[in-house]
Amino acid sequence: MEKRKLGNSGLEIAPLALGGNVFGWTIDEPKSFEILDAFTAAGFNFIDTANVYSAWATGNKGGESETIIGNWLKKNGNREQIILATKVGADMGEGGKGLAKDYIFKAVEASLKRLQTDYIDLYQTHYDDPETPIEETLEAYAELVKSGKVRAIGASNMSGDRLKQSLEISKQHNWPRYETMQPEYNLYAREQYEKEYDQLCREHNLGVIPYYALASGFLTGKYRAEADLGKSPRGGGMTKFLNERGFRILQALDEVAANYEANPAQVALAWLMHRPGITAPIASATSLEQLRDLVISEELKLDAEAMEKLNQASAY
Repeated sequence: MEKRKLGNSGLEIAPLALGGNVFGWTIDEPKSFEILDAFTAAGFNFIDTANVYSAWATGNKGGESETIIGNWLKKNGNREQIILATKVGADMGEGGKGLAKDYIFKAVEASLKRLQTDYIDLYQTHYDDPETPIEETLEAYAELVKSGKVRAIGASNMSGDRLKQSLEISKQHNWPRYETMQPEYNLYAREQYEKEYDQLCREHNLGVIPYYALASGFLTGKYRAEADLGKSPRGGGMTKFLNERGFRILQALDEVAANYEANPAQVALAWLMHRPGITAPIASATSLEQLRDLVISEELKLDAEAMEKLNQASAY
C-alpha cells in the first residue's frame, strides 16, 4: 500500500487514519479491539486519538480511548508497526486544559501511561490556548522531542494566523515545528480549510489529516430527510446539512458511486485522498461493516471527471 509522508517528520502513513473518538464511547473495548485488528490487518498503520476522548460520555472522565488503544497495543505487541497520534489541550475538567508547559508535561505522562508506551509518534495541540505564549508551548514540545517521548508535533483547531506564527517562532528558536495540521475538511465543509489553510500547509509542506471526513456521517448518505435523524446518536446534528447544497452533494456522490460500484462514504473519502495536499483523512467506525467501507475507499481511484463532478456539486 502507498505510504505518504507526514510533513518533514520522517513518519510515513497509509492514506487513511482511524479515529479513536468512538472507543469507550459508542463501542466498548472488545468491539474496539475488533476494529483495530481489522484496520491494521488491511495494511493501515495510523491511529488518531486524544486525551479527552471520551470525557463527554456519561460515566467517563477522559482517557478512555487512550486506555483501550494501550491495552490493544500491549495485547498485540505491535507498537513498532503503528503510527500513534494523540492530543493535548482540550478541557479534561478539574482545571486540566490548555498548553502551559507544566500542564503539557503532566498530560503527556498521563497519555503515555494510558497508551502503555514510552513514546508518541505525533503529539498534537488539540485546541489553541491564547493565554499561554506560543514560545512556552513550543519549548515544552521541543523538550519532549529531545527526550524521545514525542517524535513529531502537530496542530488542530488553530487559526491560520496562529499556525503561521508558530511555524515562524519554531524556526527562530530552532525548535521542532508543527509538521501536521488537523482541520475539519470534507465535501460539505470546504470553505474554511481551502481559504485559510490550504496554501499555508502546502507552502510549508505540512501533512494534512482532516477530521470529520464524512461530515459526522452525513456523507454516508444515511441521512436524507428529517425522518432519518433518529438513526444514530449523531443524527440530531444532521439538520444543518439537509439543504439544497447538501442534497446536491449527495446526488453527486450517488452518481459517482454508481459508476464505481461503490457507496457514498467510499467516494467521499476517496475524494479527500485525491485532493492536492491532503495526506490522510481521519474516519471512525463502530462496526466491521463500516470499517470495510472505509478500507475499500483507498482502492478507489477517481478519475478527473468524477473529481470535477464532486468539486462542482460541493462548490460554496
